[in-house]
Amino acid sequence: MRQTFKNYLNTLMDKKVAVIGLGISNAPLVDALLEAGIYTIVRDKRTAGELGGEAENLSNRGAILKLGEHYLDELSEDVIFRTPGLMPSNPAILEAVKNGAELTSEMETFFKVCPCKKIGITGSDGKTTTTSIIAELLKNQAENVYVGGNIGTPLLTAADDMKDDDIAVLELSSFQLISMKESPDIAVITNISPNHLNIHGDLDEYIDAKRNIYMHQKPCDRVVLNKDREITRDFAKTAPADEILFFSHRSRLINGVFLEDGVIYEAREGKITEITRAEDILLPGAHNLENYMAAFAAVRDLVSIDVMRETGKTFKGVEHRIELVRERGGVLYYNDSIASSPTRTIAGLRSFDKKVILIAGGKDKGITFDELAAEINMRVKKLVLTGMAANQIYGAVINAPGFSEKLEIVMRDDFTEAVLEASKSAVAGDIVLLSPACTSFDRFRNFEERGNLFKDIVNGVQH
Repeated sequence: MRQTFKNYLNTLMDKKVAVIGLGISNAPLVDALLEAGIYTIVRDKRTAGELGGEAENLSNRGAILKLGEHYLDELSEDVIFRTPGLMPSNPAILEAVKNGAELTSEMETFFKVCPCKKIGITGSDGKTTTTSIIAELLKNQAENVYVGGNIGTPLLTAADDMKDDDIAVLELSSFQLISMKESPDIAVITNISPNHLNIHGDLDEYIDAKRNIYMHQKPCDRVVLNKDREITRDFAKTAPADEILFFSHRSRLINGVFLEDGVIYEAREGKITEITRAEDILLPGAHNLENYMAAFAAVRDLVSIDVMRETGKTFKGVEHRIELVRERGGVLYYNDSIASSPTRTIAGLRSFDKKVILIAGGKDKGITFDELAAEINMRVKKLVLTGMAANQIYGAVINAPGFSEKLEIVMRDDFTEAVLEASKSAVAGDIVLLSPACTSFDRFRNFEERGNLFKDIVNGVQH
């Protein structure tokens, strides 16, 4: 019988517990530890002033705070919950583990105490949309669904409320997966391309982290892989699950989901069943057809074909993912703030059948902008750059194939000014697209904050 979260907390009663990073996923965990009376040390690189009243609140409730530049000094607690962005290879972490500390995380612990079926989704691009589609499909099939992981609400403290026949749908980042010792019952990998190389040691480490989503599966489990990408296709060679389903927009499959002549089909041992016509999928872009194919394969035998078809017609997508904000004066404004990599912005640009006014920039991930630059030269009529990576993107664009001085490029340090610059040059029939190709961390807490500010500016909300 799987351990409950309450029982897990009881095993920590005589231990010192460190929680590193007081972010969205760890905050409920800290609350649970303190409520249970467990000796809790909160370590965060932010200062007490930056945390505001939260620092005083935690201290008053009994937490020991280690804050600021030296937050990892003397890391020697018995159990350490790391924040996803702190790699297990961090020297302080390695030393603590060497001295006997148990290293874990909110998501690793959730896997230990979750009583229900788990569907995990990862990939360089498309994992948020695919996660949301899978959850929507299951909800429309009248399943009770919890959505979490890298999106949604932290699920660890809700685990004891879950029933055996519920389903947890989890977006899993490479940062979460790198130290996982359990895998979901159904594992989905949308695609793999260079990403987060500013944090991962190299591409191999990043690929191995993604691979970890299926490496601990059992033979009775399922893995869903992109047949059209060499890396994900080759994952099938090391997958322990007996059921390996591919999805593809290039080739007909024996088992899986594929696109052919504008129709998405399911294949079972060569028997072909139509799911839906591609033109009936509400979400724009070829990349969303891939996301749907991955989702359809994941929920096979859990969701009917009729529900799949109807969901494709009605699901409006994920906030901040090519989200139509408004139409004003004949100009359409789209929020694609979740596009924090060049490949994701390329997918966004390819969603439209005309050149757009693009707002891009932020903090780069150590990934080349060369491929994006060539795409910009084909698909952008005006480029507004902002943030730390603005000069890098500019240099890539002017040196990329197809560059013409007819492409107007404007640099704006202030994000609001960048949005207003894009808006003032737009005329009826234009599309203004925020698709940054970079993370938001040069000036925002996350992509949601960036996207929400964009929407406020477009909707005329004053700040």
